Amino acid sequence: MKSSISVIIIDDHPIVLQGFSHILQNESNIVLLSSFTSATEGLKYMENHLVDLVLMDINMPDMNGIEACMKINKDFPDCKVIAISNNNENSIIQRMLQSGASGYILKNASADELVKCIWEAVEGYTALSQDVKEIIKTSESTDLPKVTRREHEILQLLAKGMTSLEIAEKIFVSPLTIETHRRNLIQKFNVNNIAALIHKAMELKYI
Repeated sequence: MKSSISVIIIDDHPIVLQGFSHILQNESNIVLLSSFTSATEGLKYMENHLVDLVLMDINMPDMNGIEACMKINKDFPDCKVIAISNNNENSIIQRMLQSGASGYILKNASADELVKCIWEAVEGYTALSQDVKEIIKTSESTDLPKVTRREHEILQLLAKGMTSLEIAEKIFVSPLTIETHRRNLIQKFNVNNIAALIHKAMELKYI
C-alpha cells in the first residue's frame, strides 16, 4: 500500500476545482500537485511529473474525458483515472469504465467518499461513489457495443463525412473492407443507417 498518493485535477469548472482542491489539501497522505482547466494542459504536465491519479471531468472543451482517459492509459499506464461528473447516465458511466477509468464519482459525492475512492483506485479496485453504485444497480444492463480499434478509426472518419472510397484510400484498405466495417458498425449499434450510427456513437461518446 502506498504511503502517499500524488493527484492532479482536470475540470473546466473553477468552483469544482476549488471544492475538490480544498478537500484534498486537508488529507495528509494525498498530495495535490496541481489542477487544470483542460485535458491538454493536464497531459502536458504529466510528461514531466509523476502522477498516481487523475480526477477528471468528462465534458471539457478541448478533449472529452473518455478520449483523455484512453490517452492516459496508453501514455501513462501506471496512472489511475477517476471520472468526476454530473452525468448520471449508466451508458456514460459504463463507457468511461470501458475506456480504462478506475472509477466514477458524481460531483455531489462527500469528502469521505472522494478520499475513499482515491485509495480504492490506487489499490487496484473499481472506485464508485454510492450514487453511481445505485445507478449501475438499478439501470437496465445494456451491453455497450464492443468496437475494435480499426472500427473506432472508421467511425471517426465517417463522422467527418468521408465516403467509403475516401476512407479506403486514407487507411490503405479496399472499399469493400470499409463497407464490411460499416455494416458491422450499423449492426453493433443497432441502427439502420450511417446518420443514426454517428448520432448514437456521439451520444455514447465513441466520437
